[in-house]
Amino acid sequence: MKRVRGCAGFRSGRVLAIFLAFTSFAAAQNVELGLSPQQTAIQYTLDASFHTVHGTFQLKNGDLHFDPATNRLWGAIVVDARSGETGNGSRDRKMHKEVLESEHYPEIAFRPSRVEGTVAMQGKSSVQVHGIFAIHGAEHEVTVPAEIEMFPDRWIATLHFAVPYVQWGMKNPSNFFLRVSESVEVEVSTAGMVLRR
Repeated sequence: MKRVRGCAGFRSGRVLAIFLAFTSFAAAQNVELGLSPQQTAIQYTLDASFHTVHGTFQLKNGDLHFDPATNRLWGAIVVDARSGETGNGSRDRKMHKEVLESEHYPEIAFRPSRVEGTVAMQGKSSVQVHGIFAIHGAEHEVTVPAEIEMFPDRWIATLHFAVPYVQWGMKNPSNFFLRVSESVEVEVSTAGMVLRR
């Protein structure tokens, strides 16, 4: 009789463990990640003759949803195109009027679709994020390397990628005296709260 009770106890313990594991797994199906504009820095560099241009943009809004079971990632990171600045007024006016045409295309957005690699729900991960980059009225498929660190209640991430703006239909601001690269290097450092896990 003792052996039977022990067996039953063992089975109930096993069922409980499986149930708890399943509950934990199900809860992690959809992780909601909020982005904080105050904790987001968007910086870019553009190589030019004689010097390198450094500039910034401001995050407008963003939220992401991640399903660790399928690596599906959705949502959007939206940047205010009109916030772009390099610290040089005449250069910035030319950038907005002739290159970005930001009055007509006021937003730049990245809409991810999936993650390649494994995102640790606690700690650091290096992954590739696939998605659509929308700028200047057109959409482009991109793959962006990302460094992510997850905590119980918050997360941080760094993304670094190139934007071949001339190839994507925007004007090269080069002239007879100044030559600039046809691609811009962009780095995004962001952080936010884990809103739901």
